[in-house]
Order: sequence, then structure tokens, then C-alpha cells
Amino acid sequence: MADLKQAHWHPTLLIKLSVMLHVLALISLVVAPDLWQWALAVLIGNHLLISAVGLWPRSNWLGPNWTQLPTAAARRNEIALTIDDGPDSVVTPQVLDLLDRFHAKATFFCIGNRASQYPDLCREIVRRGHAIENHSQQHRHYFSLLGMGGFTREIQTAQDMLFSITGARPKFFRAPAGLRNPFLQPVLSRLGLRLVSWTVRGFDTQVKDAEKVKNKLLSGLRPGAILLLHDGNAARTNESIPVILAVLPSLLDAAEKAGLHFVTLQEAAL
Repeated sequence: MADLKQAHWHPTLLIKLSVMLHVLALISLVVAPDLWQWALAVLIGNHLLISAVGLWPRSNWLGPNWTQLPTAAARRNEIALTIDDGPDSVVTPQVLDLLDRFHAKATFFCIGNRASQYPDLCREIVRRGHAIENHSQQHRHYFSLLGMGGFTREIQTAQDMLFSITGARPKFFRAPAGLRNPFLQPVLSRLGLRLVSWTVRGFDTQVKDAEKVKNKLLSGLRPGAILLLHDGNAARTNESIPVILAVLPSLLDAAEKAGLHFVTLQEAAL
């Protein structure tokens, strides 16, 4: 079984180098204060690099990050469908029915305060064999700007909320919009959560053209892929149909014909 238990946090090479740069900059200010402009320029460049990496959801420069399933899962022709920003009282039940029709499992990254509004729907997700994971408590648009205290409150509160509803503690976390900073990974390690992004996403909260979303996802339909759609905050087509509902039947059918099996992230780790 792949290790889902987080080890103690270890800084990545980028973080180690950043710390070293700060120490060297401090030393240079003591030894050669006239070089303060150069030291400042180096530090600014370092912070810009870290900020850019934080804006790259699929990066692992700030810590471990699942962008695809483990090799063993790919060899079993497994694929993961992850669904964010729910639950939604209108869209989620229809998604569940579509998944049932194709005998497909999915992982729902739920927002804690939405889960508290629809606890029965969360329990129905689990009852049908799917998994619920942590997508923060409030899905704040400035989530990536929080410090360790803010990350801890957002993630721990959602963790406790989802556990109280489903009786199972999430094992995975996805940051809102996938954005983060260096303080996130220490918090996840302490809470025993693994960061997950995706292999391919269809931008279905913004793109109203279901055909474009479908084609984007189909381009990444291969063993070990992690696909991303949204039941909450879903864009609507010109016919007012949530994009996820317009896309799912074709996507699930294509995967079935390709011999791919949709599993939850936790199942993929077996």
C-alpha cells in the first residue's frame, strides 16, 4: 500500500536554498553593509521565485504533491475523477446518479461550511462508495496568502467538520484553486494530509462550452491520471446545464471503452 501517513516535514531543496540566501544576505549586511542593495535584490528575486512556484498548482518544489496516481494504480489501469467545491444540493445528486450508471467511483473535495449545510448529502456520497476529502473550510479566495496559523484553522476546522459528518477523516487535501505558499506543507504534514493537484482539468468553473471542457479532459485520459471537475461553482452552458453534467456521460463512457477504472484516491493508494 502506498504510504498515506505523512512523515515529518522536510524542507525541499528550494526552501533550503531560500533559507541559505537569507542567512547569507544577513551576513553580507554585517560584513559589507555597502552591498545592501545587492542583498535586497537577491532576496526580492528569491521571494518572486517562491511566489511563482506557489502559483503553479502542479509543482512539487514546495513539498510532495500528487499530480498523478501511484505507479501501481496506473498499472492496474486506474484513473481518478476528483470533484471540487461541493456539495451542491442540485448538482451533486445528479452527479452521483451518473456515476452509479457507469459504476464509477469519485473523490469529492468538499468545502467544510458547505458540507455542514448538506450533511445528509455528504453521507449519501460516502454511502454510494465515493470518498470525501478536504478542500478547506471556507474556500477563501486569499487562501494562498495565509500563514501557518490561518492554514491550520482552515484545514483543521474542515477536517473536524467532515469527520463529524461522515465518521472518516480525510487523507487528502486540495488547496483552493491549487494555490499555496511554503507554510502549507508543514501544516499538512502535522495533520496527516497529502496534497493533491491534478493531471488535467477542464476549467469548468469558467468555460461554458462543454465540448471544450470534454476535449480537454479526454486529452488526459490515460492510466494514472487525476481529472478535475466541479459540482460546486459549476459554469452553465448556454442551455443552463451545469458543465459537469454535460461532460460526465461522454467522459465516463470514453474511459469505460478505454478499459480504465475510476477509483477513489484512497483506493488508488492500495
